[in-house]
Order: sequence, then structure tokens, then C-alpha cells
Amino acid sequence: MKNLMDKQTTNDLSIATFGTGCFWCTEAVFQTMQGVHQVVSGYSGGHVPNPSYRDVCNGTTGHAECVQITYDPNTVSYAELLEAFFRSHDPTTLNRQGNDVGTQYRSVIYFHSEGQRQLAETAKEELDKSGAYSNPIVTEISPAETFYPAEAYHQNYFKNNPSQGYCAFVIAPKLDKFKKVFREKLKEEYVV
Repeated sequence: MKNLMDKQTTNDLSIATFGTGCFWCTEAVFQTMQGVHQVVSGYSGGHVPNPSYRDVCNGTTGHAECVQITYDPNTVSYAELLEAFFRSHDPTTLNRQGNDVGTQYRSVIYFHSEGQRQLAETAKEELDKSGAYSNPIVTEISPAETFYPAEAYHQNYFKNNPSQGYCAFVIAPKLDKFKKVFREKLKEEYVV
């Protein structure tokens, strides 16, 4: 699978990289959005080249579970992706999402350009000031590093395994909630 972070823009498409804890949840959410062409689950932000899922899960590689999104900025803006990012997880818990604990589950935005960095910093600051959360936002904002696609069985995980326990009891309710909030921004096949 091609490393999508080599270029910030390809054929009028752009790249965004986010970590919200479990990449299965994040992938499922962003796949529903208009303008999103591809979502790849993987790892970024660590010091071990070509890590495996097992390596990342042991918490010593420094990588975060992430998704790398290829999107059409003429259809969905980076600001809209940031809104989806912040609404799809709890950005106030350090190195934790639900029962998943460790640096690999951190809330992180890996920016691919100065414009993305500025938008991410502004979105985080405004959301923090808004009082939407009772605790401060701890989302890390860092330059994009090498993105390593996860193993094939992690790709399209929710689509391929909707009846699996985690998918049915964790991802499906999160996705249903997301679809209600982002109804106008969903691909037609996801509109409820």
C-alpha cells in the first residue's frame, strides 16, 4: 500500500492524518463523509520503522494508531474534518480512549502543511475556550511523519466485520451518533 503522506496534495486531493484512539472507529467515521476518497488505518509518530500491530500495542514504539485520509478539499474542508475529528472522540483524556490505555491511543493531529497546523491550533483553542468539555483538550498537534499502513485485516474493519462484538457494541453506536450530527456531510449511502 502506498505511503500517502509523501505529498500533501495529489491531483487536487489532500491528505489529513488523525489519531483518536482506536483506528477502527476513526476509519468508520471518516469513510461516511462526502469528499473523503480513502481512509487508511495505520501508525505514525513513533521511532520504530515498519511497526506491526503487536509492536504498537505493546506501547514502546511511540506510534499512535491513526488514519490517513485522502480527501477533496473542494467538497470537504480541512476545518470540517477537524470538526469531525474532535466530535468523534474524547480529546480531553491523555493517552486513553474508553478502555484503551497507552500512548498508542493518544488524541493527535499530524499536520501536513502550515495551513493545517494553523487550523488545528485554532480549532483546538476555540473548542477549549467554548466550554464544550469540562476538562482541557490534550490533543497533540505535530508535524506529519512517516505513516505506516496497518496490516490488511485492519483496513475497512467495521465494513468487513459489522457483527463482531467491538464493532456492534462500540463502533456502531458511535457511528450512529456521528451520522445524526453530520447528516448534511454524509455520503448518500450513509444518510439514515
